Amino acid sequence: MTLPRIALTGMILLALAGCSRRGEIDATGGIVAVRSACPTAAIPAYTGDVTLFNPAQSRDASAIDVVANITDLRSTCADGAQFYTEATFTVNARRSDPTGARQVTLPYFATVVRGGNAVIAKRVGQVTLNFEPGQYRASAAAKAGSYVDKGAATLPADIQRRITAKRKAGDEDAAIDPFSQPDVKAALQRTSFELLVGFNLTQDQLKYNATR
Repeated sequence: MTLPRIALTGMILLALAGCSRRGEIDATGGIVAVRSACPTAAIPAYTGDVTLFNPAQSRDASAIDVVANITDLRSTCADGAQFYTEATFTVNARRSDPTGARQVTLPYFATVVRGGNAVIAKRVGQVTLNFEPGQYRASAAAKAGSYVDKGAATLPADIQRRITAKRKAGDEDAAIDPFSQPDVKAALQRTSFELLVGFNLTQDQLKYNATR
């Protein structure tokens, strides 16, 4: 099985305070902003499970052959010359007919999305499930990864200064939330990434998941 590796060139690099919350006012009058340097791993809606039918064109419950779902999605981040994010997950499957041994291979995607809607990279891998004779269930582990260029990951210095600038009561900009300013919001969006993992479904499979 070939596992996907995703190379990308943009990621956020902003960790301005320990465990404070985003938008919290710190003791010096600045706003603390904490963001991960790695993309958040998530499963897009309707792509976390897949149903195979026999015959393939049927959608009757009696024709369900194999049902599989993605669980235990976790991600880790390694800091080196680049940020490397690795997402691991488990695929659990159940078949309707336990007769004999059977091997089922399912395709899955790993996509890096920037700013919530721009696809930066996509790779498709495969996970293979081996059903033992007489067994209804099988599971297998899989993973996907993304590399992040640190130079392209940093928020502009002026945006960081505006977010963390000290503010005192009575100052003209004391009541202005920097996160509400359009250029700050745009910069944050440009440096926000997700690593999305799910089954690489056909249009019919996706429609089935969305409408069942």
